[in-house]
Amino acid sequence: MSWFVYIVRCADGTLYCGITNDLAARMAAHSAGKGAKYTRRRGPVSLAFSRRCRDKRLALRIEYQIKQLTRTQKDALVAEPSRIAAIARRAQRDLRAALA
Repeated sequence: MSWFVYIVRCADGTLYCGITNDLAARMAAHSAGKGAKYTRRRGPVSLAFSRRCRDKRLALRIEYQIKQLTRTQKDALVAEPSRIAAIARRAQRDLRAALA
């Protein structure tokens, strides 16, 4: 089963990061006001970024790394998705270390 890390841009311009194993259903839930509490009052949302992950553990690690970024850094990530490669490498390294 694939997992996704995603970032949505809310109607007020803020960004929300999350993970899911069904991106289409999760986007529909956010748009219907039934997604995360943060996005309920800030809809509608639009998908700004997504990345497929091999498993939930890695998706959670990448999500955590993204949530540690500043707003400026998140905007840069959305503008240039290739930046996620460094975040994913760091998350994989952290995951390997945690499992060792």
